[in-house]
Amino acid sequence: MSARRMLLNVALLGVCATLAPLRAAADPAERTSTLADQQRVNVTIYNGGQALVHDRRRIDIREGDNRIAWRDVSGQIDATSAILEDLSLPGGVSVVEQNFNYDLLKPSAVLDKYVGREVTVVHDKASNGHPERETATLLSDNEGVVLQYRDRVETDLDGRIVFPAIPGDLRDRPTLVLDVRGEKSGDQMLDLAYLTAGIGWHADYVGVVAPDEKHMDLSGLVTLSNTSGTTYQNAHLQLVAGNVNFAMSPQPQTADETEAAPPPAPPQFQQQNYFEYHLYTLQRTTTIANNQTKQVALLAARNVPIRKTLELRGSQSYYSNADSDLGANLKVGVYVTFTNKGGDLGIPLPGGIVRLYKNDNGGTSQFLGSDSIDHTPRNEDVRLHLGDSFDVTANKKQTAFHALVGCAYESSYVIVVKNAKTEPADVLVVEPIPGDWSIEAESLRHVKTSSATASWMVHVPADSNTKFTYSAYVKLCI
Repeated sequence: MSARRMLLNVALLGVCATLAPLRAAADPAERTSTLADQQRVNVTIYNGGQALVHDRRRIDIREGDNRIAWRDVSGQIDATSAILEDLSLPGGVSVVEQNFNYDLLKPSAVLDKYVGREVTVVHDKASNGHPERETATLLSDNEGVVLQYRDRVETDLDGRIVFPAIPGDLRDRPTLVLDVRGEKSGDQMLDLAYLTAGIGWHADYVGVVAPDEKHMDLSGLVTLSNTSGTTYQNAHLQLVAGNVNFAMSPQPQTADETEAAPPPAPPQFQQQNYFEYHLYTLQRTTTIANNQTKQVALLAARNVPIRKTLELRGSQSYYSNADSDLGANLKVGVYVTFTNKGGDLGIPLPGGIVRLYKNDNGGTSQFLGSDSIDHTPRNEDVRLHLGDSFDVTANKKQTAFHALVGCAYESSYVIVVKNAKTEPADVLVVEPIPGDWSIEAESLRHVKTSSATASWMVHVPADSNTKFTYSAYVKLCI
């Protein structure tokens, strides 16, 4: 190396050494923002375990560079979605850099940070001539610790490890560190908005059926679950019903099951149309604690008209196959239908689970069954499959089958519907029929309820049975 190049390198080293402390001095001192600074928090929860949080805090901003450790953000925050807005001075604060510190303070994390560094080991008791306290280098903490002392290496820890300090990059709570540049000094109202996983909601409905089985009282509950890693104190809560697309990596969710609750107080949510979805706003604040499931009243509707039907449903398969015995004592399904309109209904119903009850002769409510519903617009029918009838059953046989040319088939059937009740019953027999089809003969008139469905309403007297027959022609290809 030439003398000139050597002098240049020495000069550059000197410049770097001079600039290093200047850079360190230029870094702003970190200031912590806690929930004590929080003025308001809004939580909007979407279907599928995603939420939008608006965390509004009053923070002292200095002109120039600031570093703010924004504590108590969600532990499942999507940091790429974070938006910081200055509400006091629009445009007065701009983000230069942000870092989400999700490496939380815990024993295993401290051990990880001290691998390759010196620690103090305090033995339970001095032995083998070794002092009670020794300095050792932590070589590994993988499935146990490996410690290198001055004169030996040990894997068994017969005491405890004392660390000189907490590593600077560990946080006791989820923290978003923001490097921001302020236009002027003073207290500023900052709003941090971000998307997060770990917060979900669904609707639960409880219906109490009247003795005449023609009306029910329906109550709706919103069930909230929070496993995001932080608590939202006195939050302004909004719920979005609808399938909103989130282009982000899915986060693991904690499933929860909630038992049916008693009818709630009057509804507390105000509904509004919002884009192609529906928005429900709670008219008061509520605290959503971490690792908590809570329920809030959504609606209460009285004397909702319902229609109970008994239905026997068939299959497409036997119209193109010979199968004489199609089943004895076939189950007849029990369905309850109501229309989402009138009275206290007529609002868009979020998807969820509907559980129905009815009082017995002693006045004790008994569970009738449950079914899940999808998001249901106003004026649409809600149809619930509650189970199968105990006393109403059916037998079904194929009495003739002929395979014709050109993938066509003729087949005949006899269906016997049996009623062991002390009162008559009406049973809707629904047969899905494939291809191009027609009913060639029948003892009871059918209704073509769709392009692929024939239905018969069968009246069955008390403690009796009703038999009917029909023949079908089916062509599966053109």
